[in-house]
Amino acid sequence: MTNEERDALLAAARGARKNAYAPYSHFTVGAALLAEDGRIYVGCNVENAAYSPTLCAERVALGSAVAGGARRILAAAVVGGHGEEEPCAPCGVCRQALSELMAPDAPVLFRTEDGMTELPLSALLPHTFRLKK
Repeated sequence: MTNEERDALLAAARGARKNAYAPYSHFTVGAALLAEDGRIYVGCNVENAAYSPTLCAERVALGSAVAGGARRILAAAVVGGHGEEEPCAPCGVCRQALSELMAPDAPVLFRTEDGMTELPLSALLPHTFRLKK
């Protein structure tokens, strides 16, 4: 991934975060996915009072990517927090969902206590569940 792609991906995630619907946690999250064809798909978290129908930003972005015809995601970026950006890594469900369309060595960008970091998906989900095709 180039520096320009990285910057565009983070900017798209930050932009999507502005549209998050988080009236309960107030923890807004934006995600952006870089597809193989160069398009960027975004998503934001959408909370619900019943909790289980709540949607994470990463899975909203995945749904948008699939609906747009993408079948291979090259990279992902996630930003979130209460106002300012805070540590925000994809949850376990989102890590598994990302593994459907991302290669194990695909980069995932997110903030940690030490600043923005980039790790391969396999570092976040070392033993992914996959069905044989």
